[in-house]
Amino acid sequence: MFEAAELGQRIPKEEYKRRAPKLRAELLDAQQELIRARVPVIVVFAGVDGAGKGETVNLLNEWMDPRWIITRAYGEPSDEESERPEYWRYWRDLPPNGRIGLFLSSWYSRPVLDRVNRRQSAVEFDHELERIAAFERTLTDDGAVILKFWMHLGRQAQKKRLRKLERDPLTRWRVTKLQWRNWRLYDRFVAAAERTLQRTSVGAAPWMIVEGADEAYRSLTVASTIRDAIRTTLARGNGVSPGTKLAAAPGTPARGKHAQRARVAPSFATPATILNSLDMSQASSKKAFETKLEALQGRLNRLQRRAHSKGISTILVFEGGDAAGKGGAIRRMTAALDARSYQVIPIAAPTDEERAHHYLWRFWRHLSRAGRVTIFDRSWYGRVLVERVEGFAREPEWRRAYSEINEFENELVGSGIALLKYWLHITPEEQLRRFKAREKIRHKRWKLTAEDWRNREKWPEYERAVNEMVERTSTRLAPWTLVEANDKYFARLKVLRTACEAVERAL
Repeated sequence: MFEAAELGQRIPKEEYKRRAPKLRAELLDAQQELIRARVPVIVVFAGVDGAGKGETVNLLNEWMDPRWIITRAYGEPSDEESERPEYWRYWRDLPPNGRIGLFLSSWYSRPVLDRVNRRQSAVEFDHELERIAAFERTLTDDGAVILKFWMHLGRQAQKKRLRKLERDPLTRWRVTKLQWRNWRLYDRFVAAAERTLQRTSVGAAPWMIVEGADEAYRSLTVASTIRDAIRTTLARGNGVSPGTKLAAAPGTPARGKHAQRARVAPSFATPATILNSLDMSQASSKKAFETKLEALQGRLNRLQRRAHSKGISTILVFEGGDAAGKGGAIRRMTAALDARSYQVIPIAAPTDEERAHHYLWRFWRHLSRAGRVTIFDRSWYGRVLVERVEGFAREPEWRRAYSEINEFENELVGSGIALLKYWLHITPEEQLRRFKAREKIRHKRWKLTAEDWRNREKWPEYERAVNEMVERTSTRLAPWTLVEANDKYFARLKVLRTACEAVERAL
């Protein structure tokens, strides 16, 4: 692959001076169009030491408007980063719609270095590359543009470049013993790089090999490639439409005709699903509940203190229909925990900042440091539930979300997080009883909205969506726990008991 690349490419200074001003103006124009079209662009720089990656990134910030550029370079993970899944820092730094992200030493660096230094086998390396490809596919499927530049030098050209940097007192600091060690492993780097490019260069996220010896050549090549990619993307209308429908917050009052139809009694079909096969008659007496509750909360408290001391995090996801008892179950959970060790994240309609990113971005942001508990009251499953049923997500979007969610959860569990997912299920009859009870109780009346009544009309659609969700995302690493919640006492005990069991397994 590298032998076939055109090495030794050069551009005369006169030609560079003639072309550079025009290219810079075109890049600025393309950047402004990109902002209006609200398309995110991700540019990854990798390659051998001394090939001009940093200089090229600096030039792009100089030529374009840096206010709309995010530049990130990664070294060893900080304490904050090392206490979270590896990709947390990359998701955190992704550019929002309309901005350009320039990434140095990013998600490719650690796998390539591990392979070069023989810390992983060829099979393990391929697995890492598949993981990267899945990450990038998640972003490009959502409309992001990804460009990847491998900045290359031949072995002798790299040695010459490092010697030149060493001779200059102003650049001597850039050459380290590690870079010379890497140079001695040049052949291994090339082999790892060729495998990387073969496995991760796809139409939506291609690699381009750029000869890095001549500054003028690499600068014009990278800048013109970015310009052309933006132009091509804008020409085919790949922008995120400002008018895209977005999910309303759970509990948002209905308006217009929906509000007028709120009290129409729905007719419920009963298709054969996982949910209607549950034994909804299961119950617990109040006395048994109070006795078992105290024991389970004490058990959970002890387990969480052990998990915290070992740096094991826990994530609990609560999903369920309106009035299914999610809030009550969460309160019994948090009553057993130290308030300093947990955070409850209520998920409603996305903010403007969240809408400008991939839908999973806001959930990555909320991942806690090691040893803590994060509780999601509704979650990323909104994409395949409310957004699917209410039409806030197009069918291709919610269909591909199943694999995106599974990959996301594999990342969580693979990093040592204990992940629990609860679906609290009640029957339509029990939901109606609870709705009417809420109308009569002053301190619960605020929970009931016209939207809750309207959602009852779509009970069969939601049940089909939940059934498919469970079938497609209940995996060996992250299974669903279905909770028969017609009886609140039984449901709360089951949630606590399974949480204890999960933390014990993690320990």
